[in-house]
Amino acid sequence: MNRRHLGQGLDVSALGLGCMGMSEFYGDHDDAESLRVLNRAADLGITFLDTADMYGPHHNERLLGTFLKQRGRAGFEVATKCGIVRTDDPMARSLNSRPDYIRAACDASLQRLGIERIDLYYLHRYDGETPIEDVMGAFADLKAAGKIAHVGLSEVKAETLRAAHAVHPVTALQTEYSLWTRDVEAEVLPACRALGIGFVPYSPLGRGYLTGAFTADTALSADDFRAHLPRFQGAARDRNQAIVDVVRAIADEAGATPAQVAIAWVLSRGEHIVPIPGTKRVRYLEDNVAALTVSLSGDMMRTLDALMETHPVAGARYTPVGMATVDG
Repeated sequence: MNRRHLGQGLDVSALGLGCMGMSEFYGDHDDAESLRVLNRAADLGITFLDTADMYGPHHNERLLGTFLKQRGRAGFEVATKCGIVRTDDPMARSLNSRPDYIRAACDASLQRLGIERIDLYYLHRYDGETPIEDVMGAFADLKAAGKIAHVGLSEVKAETLRAAHAVHPVTALQTEYSLWTRDVEAEVLPACRALGIGFVPYSPLGRGYLTGAFTADTALSADDFRAHLPRFQGAARDRNQAIVDVVRAIADEAGATPAQVAIAWVLSRGEHIVPIPGTKRVRYLEDNVAALTVSLSGDMMRTLDALMETHPVAGARYTPVGMATVDG
């Protein structure tokens, strides 16, 4: 497994593992199988593990803590997040970026993970109300106390990123990025390059859609949140099939799977980019890791680069409520 440099001295495996689906959002989960996935990921050289306190909520951090206790803490870069607050209502969400909340959330995450220091601690979403100087001041305090090693932000616009970085160095920005989600290319990715900030794309497989696993007959369970996302509904999903058809054709030509092509394309966008595809199945994990060996020709890359021009995506990536929390 090659290594990539995110920023501020943090080197991680070239491919990370998103752990969210091991707890919720994508239907049923099985802790025993999830632990097998985590161990297989480690065997394959994946050391960059991504979680958040709101996944579960809290279950995902505890699951990762169990794995780290069994496998050993050394050699892993653990990333977690705070800033999205949940209640007993599974659908309720609020944002909190206040310093007192950040400090308390960090202590709680450390306890659940069973570790003494978080390698990369993100603000999951910026509430837009707390001064960014106060936000970064809280992270700086946590770093000074030895509770975190690096600071990250998630789903913020370039202006916010630059303002935050001026207060305290930001190591990485995490935002959705894939062949059908390209918003960050206009301003956010250039800002990351200019500031020496790593970029961590989540959902590089388009929440599974780019793998080609969805057909007109695919039904999503009631506890799969994709059923509520505009891109996965009705006419939009049918239109988006044209995107997958192109990816599948290139995969056939390259002797790869659509998932591998989608990940290989994201990896090609820069050496400071480390995608974190999520999975809760060993076979999908192994398929994803094989993307590191996929070679795409110049013609293939040009076709993929132009995909959003030739086949514009239909539907937003979140519901209106969800979209209101991004680009903060």
